[in-house]
Amino acid sequence: MGTEKDFRAKVESALAQPKNLGELEDADAVGTVGSAECGDMLRMWVKFRDEDGRRVIDRATFQTFGCETAIAVASVATELITGKTAEEALNMDSQALAAPLGPLPPLKIHCAQLVEGALRSALDPNSAEQGDVDAVAPTLLQSFQGDGGAPKKVVLRTSHE
Repeated sequence: MGTEKDFRAKVESALAQPKNLGELEDADAVGTVGSAECGDMLRMWVKFRDEDGRRVIDRATFQTFGCETAIAVASVATELITGKTAEEALNMDSQALAAPLGPLPPLKIHCAQLVEGALRSALDPNSAEQGDVDAVAPTLLQSFQGDGGAPKKVVLRTSHE
């Protein structure tokens, strides 16, 4: 249970002071992933600078329509990729981007995949993975939908029934 409390505390800390939230004027790259239908969307802006003959990420910012975990992962991920080349950042998977928060609960893994997808969309627009977060991990809504997107009936009962 300690791990869950640690995770919750780290998410709350990231939410209390989110880093790099908002649009970035004059961004060199912008990536967007998600689905307006399920409500999970994330956009990431990236600005580069030249450093010792290398083109590195100077700053990255984000906006999201997503849960607290998506905001927390995006916040820490934008900090992690600063100073890296596009190739170095693209080598980071969702687990690496969320690492400062600790292990994600299974229902929150898609939040980190959303951040990874937005990063890939910005840095490698021709990537086959861009915008395809749904194929990797279903949202909670998709988990409750049957084949063809039809909703499943969910009955919640008290322990007295």
